Amino acid sequence: MIDVNATNYFGDPAAELELFLEKFPPHIAEAIRQNGNTEKLLEVVMDIGRIPTARFLDYELDLAETEVTEQDIEYVTSRISPFGDDNRSGITRTLHRISCIRNREGKIVGLTCRVGRAITDSAKIIEDLILSGKSILLLGRPGIGKTTILREASRILSTVGGKRVVIVDTSNEIAGDGDIPHPAIGKARRMQVSVTAQQHAVMIEAVENHMPEVIVIDEIGTEQEAAAARTIAERGVQLIGTAHGNILENLMINPTLSDLIGGIQAVTLGDEEAKRRGTQKTILERKAPPTFEIVIEIHDRYQLTVHPNVAEAVDESLLGNTPEVEIRTIENGEVKITKAQIEAPSKETKNENNNTKRTKEVHGESSTLYLFGVNASRLASVAEDMGIRLKVTDNLRYADTMVTTKAYFIRKPQKIRDAESHNIPIYVLKNPNPGQMRHMLETLFPQAARSAAKSNANMKVDDYNIEKAIKEAERAVKEVKENNEEVQLSPQVAYIRRLQHLVAERNNLASESHGLGTERRVSIYPEDE
Repeated sequence: MIDVNATNYFGDPAAELELFLEKFPPHIAEAIRQNGNTEKLLEVVMDIGRIPTARFLDYELDLAETEVTEQDIEYVTSRISPFGDDNRSGITRTLHRISCIRNREGKIVGLTCRVGRAITDSAKIIEDLILSGKSILLLGRPGIGKTTILREASRILSTVGGKRVVIVDTSNEIAGDGDIPHPAIGKARRMQVSVTAQQHAVMIEAVENHMPEVIVIDEIGTEQEAAAARTIAERGVQLIGTAHGNILENLMINPTLSDLIGGIQAVTLGDEEAKRRGTQKTILERKAPPTFEIVIEIHDRYQLTVHPNVAEAVDESLLGNTPEVEIRTIENGEVKITKAQIEAPSKETKNENNNTKRTKEVHGESSTLYLFGVNASRLASVAEDMGIRLKVTDNLRYADTMVTTKAYFIRKPQKIRDAESHNIPIYVLKNPNPGQMRHMLETLFPQAARSAAKSNANMKVDDYNIEKAIKEAERAVKEVKENNEEVQLSPQVAYIRRLQHLVAERNNLASESHGLGTERRVSIYPEDE
């Protein structure tokens, strides 16, 4: 079993932790040492004008009675590598990561110093898949352990598998800081990326110059990187990577990354073919073979869902069918594999006496949100379009999750500090537009989103001209770009509205649905409105 508390790390974990502590002012480092629980230390947070804090697995600890000063920040930054364009740095030959917060003038006013550890057996649960030669894409929320698995996969492939492995290490998170990579990657070679925006170019360079059998890449997030991944796969090189999203359906509706699983396109069928298939004339189909043959959804360190054949999974989902998956768990140190189908969510359960603290949605998904600086009616509109039922509370004590904006989160008003002190998860929207709201709801309610997608795919809309509705959305996109003003579309059913939202998203425009019943329609407007 993977034990996050064990010291089964490569190298000397105690020595690497001491290297980490040496970078802090003596009074802060000594406070951490005196706590005597360093094996559970996750990160140290230092912000000018605030008390320095150490975050452990299950609690936080103030490290001083005095506030952090500019001199304290300077003490740390002068002892680590220079920050890159992604505001990240590290400590040579370790996996520790230091990220900085800057003010408007570019001055560093805060540091997040995260402890990095190489955990053996973190990839045991999928070792057979890693050695299969197939390309694998890992999905999961931040902090779930995707990079840790990539690091261990690199070691397994380069040592056990005897493969030529090249890691494209954009932020030095996989193989650590400095010119000499951390021993946790085994015999794999590492290529660093000097400018984050050039990650795709380094991916291609790795294939052209160094003859790898496997490329390992963390956080594929742009269209250029997705295209580079496809180019690599077409040359017969195995890919092991991660991407933004929690479930396969996140990629299917993501216009930037959908190419990783083959891409999605609207196809108009002839009358006879539509009749033969028993579908409407305009349907959604996969465009091409997937770049990644296997997609793995990571739920936690001990459980994940495997889509062993991505092509079939995407095709079945678009047809409204339920694809078969593998549910993998680790029990008593052994990997247990169960064949299953993704269950459709059950109806919302309600507590009749209303005495429970929280209301639950499908399969235990939480539905009680506390909104801070987020438009409730706009979020409700997006949720309704997605078929997700929300419960919003105005009392933070009854919330499962706080939803706020980046602007509020940076300022840290009292309500956000209250949520943090009560360990209430906070979802931060960079820009609270409908597109980001949809992504947030897909993240918080993956099974409900999956059910809604399936329901929409099964809807019969023969009475509506889907092709005409899509063209209307495309004309609206052109008009919005030319005039920089909102355009309202004709009323449509939910399935067609979803297609129109996709048209807006692919053109980097915002959209939302409004109206009731048969008058419900989509509006498309500039992203920054």
